[in-house]
Amino acid sequence: MPETPLLLNGVEIEDTFAEAFTMRAARAVITAEDAAWARTAAQVVTGYATSVIGCDAEAGIEAELGPDATPDGRPGVSVLLFGVNRDAVARALANRVGQCVMTCPTTAVFAGLPPDAGEPVPLGRNLRFFGDGWQISKRIGARRYWRIPVMDGEFLCEESFTVQRAVAGGNLLVLGVERGATLRATEAAVTAIRRVPGVIMPFPGGVVRSGSKVGSRYKALRASTNDAYCPTLRAVSQSRLPDDVHAVYEIVIDGLDREAVEEAMRVGARAACRDGVRRISAGNYGGKLGQHHLRLHGLLAPGAGSS
Repeated sequence: MPETPLLLNGVEIEDTFAEAFTMRAARAVITAEDAAWARTAAQVVTGYATSVIGCDAEAGIEAELGPDATPDGRPGVSVLLFGVNRDAVARALANRVGQCVMTCPTTAVFAGLPPDAGEPVPLGRNLRFFGDGWQISKRIGARRYWRIPVMDGEFLCEESFTVQRAVAGGNLLVLGVERGATLRATEAAVTAIRRVPGVIMPFPGGVVRSGSKVGSRYKALRASTNDAYCPTLRAVSQSRLPDDVHAVYEIVIDGLDREAVEEAMRVGARAACRDGVRRISAGNYGGKLGQHHLRLHGLLAPGAGSS
């Protein structure tokens, strides 16, 4: 007899898995004199950072922080930045903080991961040279900071940041009857995922409309449109869409560890199971590329997880 399908609020949960990758990540805590400037710096430093397929990093805002949760007692924002290895994270961190945070009024930046979480990479140690010899070093306990003179005072930057092992590429596919209902369900999932600590969704607003597959008929491209989920190609491709599905949105999730990504997928999928959604699925590469296989039925079985 066929197995009973797994349903949540009447929405089918496909028996498949998201295929995620081991990467490296750093957390930066950006502070400013007010929350608006901290938020501005965080938005700019995480720009153009959706996928390492075409960007130097994958990055996003993790959380907004009150003065009681930042090293200097000012409003702040924590951001996460992911790369394929330690050196890639170090380069992206230095370039982005130098161009997007040091340039932003009133900001300072601090390492958000403890030194014992991974490997150190230089940040203030390199950015200090912008001070042209006027920079000043300050040590508090075991941590060193650099005070770099700028035109509104000083830019304070911690000397070293920690890069740790992380997991990137967890994902959900939300399949719905029409675009409006599907997007509203996906937005609900994004809102739920944002409450999970240690994760980001690097694509615009947390949502991907141009899901991709590996490879292309054009040799120069590493990835191309995921034709199996494109409604307009249903009749000419090996479509994976039910007959009544006319829109699909993807959520990509990067996290500091596998458990955080699993929790994000769990709460996101549950939030997306609402009117107008027919199926929750996930993208994978047949299990041949990613080190982490995050199975939807395991994550969403009755009683699974903390939510």
